[in-house]
Amino acid sequence: MTTLIDRFQRPIEYVRLSVTDQCDLRCHYCMPRGFKDFSEPEEWLSFDEIERVIAAFGRLGVRRVRLTGGEPLVRKHLPDLAGRLSRLPGIEDLSLSTNATRLTKHAQALREAGVSRINVSLDTLKPERFKAITGGKLEKVIDGLMAAKAAGFGPIKINMVAMRGVNEDEIEDMVRFCIAHDFTLRFIETMPMGETGREASGQYLDLQTVKARLARRFELIPGMMPGGGPARYVQVAGTNLRIGFITPISQHFCETCNRVRLSVEGTLYLCLGQEDKLELRPLLRAGIDDTGLEQALRRGIDLKPEKHEFREQPTKVVRFMSMTGG
Repeated sequence: MTTLIDRFQRPIEYVRLSVTDQCDLRCHYCMPRGFKDFSEPEEWLSFDEIERVIAAFGRLGVRRVRLTGGEPLVRKHLPDLAGRLSRLPGIEDLSLSTNATRLTKHAQALREAGVSRINVSLDTLKPERFKAITGGKLEKVIDGLMAAKAAGFGPIKINMVAMRGVNEDEIEDMVRFCIAHDFTLRFIETMPMGETGREASGQYLDLQTVKARLARRFELIPGMMPGGGPARYVQVAGTNLRIGFITPISQHFCETCNRVRLSVEGTLYLCLGQEDKLELRPLLRAGIDDTGLEQALRRGIDLKPEKHEFREQPTKVVRFMSMTGG
């Protein structure tokens, strides 16, 4: 049983670990085109520092770790880090969020290192639309997905940010694509994270309407998926497809939030939609011992707020999603 309990009696057992703030795509709701104001590598936590922090979390009851970015595969030697983390006592589930552009090269090594599950961001199946949304090539993502499938990852989840006037016409197509390839599908609402996220707010699509629309096309039955995330699932009858809905705006899930985020610079963010944080890098580089590190993490968890305020204060969070860790 976890020993990390926040002020609102929520057990914290999930860390989303950003290994880089850099990305080889520029999804318009995440990072501005031409953005280059990334962290310098000397400001990043080293693999040794990351391992120390995650080991401390493991001793405190955290069981799930997800590698995120930016795009995590931009970080050199990521399978080496994955292997180190997967062997840590207490860490039972190591997963990865990626845009899959580099997955063809790294899928097998990641699987052998102990990564068991992969989430892939994919908002469209149309090459020209993909280029317009991300600036990249769709074929690289599709090739990466097939490499992950061949390497034996399961489940493979497709994360589709549903956007009004952008890709809402592809919702049923994405369902059929995931049925054909035995992927799990998750729809995500846009969030006002930083200037880019707020600019995309006009594309916000309430997922309750998406769910109702799908129910008219497919027979949806209650469904569940293992994992520590916030998605609410249904299953398409007669198939293995489970569809998750991640609804931070229309139906927030703050009362069950079980996660914190560690940025590549060593900042522990306690809420995606608030600025509450704890700086760990200065402590690590000042020589804090393991007992002191665990005490610091407990103090950090005490800072975790009750809820985000995306609706009440949409301009509050100025950092981009890529800076926080997905």
